[in-house]
Amino acid sequence: MSDPDLSAADAAQLSPTTEAWPVRAALIALTIVVVAVLLVVPLLVVFVQALGLGIGAALSTFRDADAVAAIGLTLLVAAVAVPCNMIFGIAAAWAIAKYRFPGRAFLITLIDLPFSVSPVVAGLVYVLLLGPFTPIGAWLLEDYGVRVIFAVPGVVLATIFVTFPFVARELIPLMQDQGTGDEEAAISLGASGWQTFWYVTLPNVKWALLYGVLLCNARAMGEFGAVAVISGKLRGETVTMPLQIELYYQEFRAMAQVSAFSLAAVLAGLALVTLAIKSWLEWRYADQLAATRAGH
Repeated sequence: MSDPDLSAADAAQLSPTTEAWPVRAALIALTIVVVAVLLVVPLLVVFVQALGLGIGAALSTFRDADAVAAIGLTLLVAAVAVPCNMIFGIAAAWAIAKYRFPGRAFLITLIDLPFSVSPVVAGLVYVLLLGPFTPIGAWLLEDYGVRVIFAVPGVVLATIFVTFPFVARELIPLMQDQGTGDEEAAISLGASGWQTFWYVTLPNVKWALLYGVLLCNARAMGEFGAVAVISGKLRGETVTMPLQIELYYQEFRAMAQVSAFSLAAVLAGLALVTLAIKSWLEWRYADQLAATRAGH
């Protein structure tokens, strides 16, 4: 029940917002409409189109050798790129947050570079740098038999480039906010550098690390631009799921369209699973997460 002695001015001060109810209702409705139109409806269309000729036609996609190879390559690339970026992100965040050195601000800018550079440009740069007719590419191919461009290593390299800021950018602000007090206390009590990292630093940043890894994994599986340039789109060899979806869609056949949307549904499903895991962890460990945020 409201306090009859509470004035309108006092009520306005207690409210987190001062907008009238119609304004708030309009903002909420606008948010719901935008989310529905831009996110929910397109996602539903993907699944509806995938089942357009029946579930049997959709499942037949996964008997196609090209589709199976694309799924396998996508999972392989993510399995390599995500751990690499996790290690890099932890190391970069540790160096930037715990030490002061010349060029530190410039290093942060370089970490953010993939956010501002077009993935297509990044792929083209690697082609010009490591292509089979470049000095470095020819040396790797002739002396070691390693082909980077138009091969799996190039796909992995391009994916690592476009995804490596995700973990670092989650960890850097948190580590900077935490400072070095906990690590200094652990070292003063006789802990080694590894023990300090494993039992002090890592538990303090585990949630930010988890979020960064989840975002990195989602982007790695869905990357298109850089991979399209650097892979050569060799069916069954260097084609990931996003590229295979494009190849199916460009065939303009009914079954090919179903195959395109079926693969797109798998890709969307993987993204939804990632989101579900993130939400479940937030719910399951809500108390620990709130304590970590309150402590820092």
